[in-house]
Amino acid sequence: MTDVNARIAARVSELRAGLGMSLETLATRCNVSRSMISLIERGETSPTAVVLEKIATGLGVTLASLFDDVRAPPNPVSTAADRVSWKDPQSGYVRRNISPANFPSPIRIVEVRFPPGARVAYETGARDSGVAQQIWVQDGSIEVTVGKVTHQLGADDCLAMQLDAPITFRNRTRKPARYLVVLSS
Repeated sequence: MTDVNARIAARVSELRAGLGMSLETLATRCNVSRSMISLIERGETSPTAVVLEKIATGLGVTLASLFDDVRAPPNPVSTAADRVSWKDPQSGYVRRNISPANFPSPIRIVEVRFPPGARVAYETGARDSGVAQQIWVQDGSIEVTVGKVTHQLGADDCLAMQLDAPITFRNRTRKPARYLVVLSS
C-alpha cells in the first residue's frame, strides 16, 4: 500500500467512524458499493477520483480532506517533504495538497497536473457544506464545465464557482496543464 493510499484509507475510516456511520449507510449515501468502500478503508485498492469524490460527498467533506495524514499533528506550516502526490488511475491526473494537513482553516490549496486528453467528471454536485472553489491555471489550458456552462481557461485564468453542480474537467490539448484549486468552506 502506498503512503497516499494509507492516508486515504485511514481518513475515510476515521471520518466514517466519527459520524457513527456503517459501511452500508455510507455506501447508500454516496452510491459506491459497500465492498469498494471496504477495500478503500483497508488500503487494498487505488480508487479513482470520481469514486473518492462520491465518498467525500457522502461524508460531507471535500475531496482534498481525504488526502490528509490523520497521524500528523496540526501544524501551520506545510513543507515540500510533507506533501505526497496521488495519481488518479483512470485519468492519470496528479494532485497534491499544498495546505497544511489537520490545521483548522477554512481555506485549502491543491495543485493538479492534468495530462493531455484527460477528462474527469464529478457528478455529485450539490453539497450541504457551502464550499466555494477557485481554479487558477498556471500552465497549459483546461476546459471546466460547471452544470451546463463550459469555461475555457488558459494560463493565468481563474474561475470561481460554488461546489453545487456537477463539474467536468478536460484537457483537450496535447500539452499537460497545471492548475491550483483553492477551496473555502
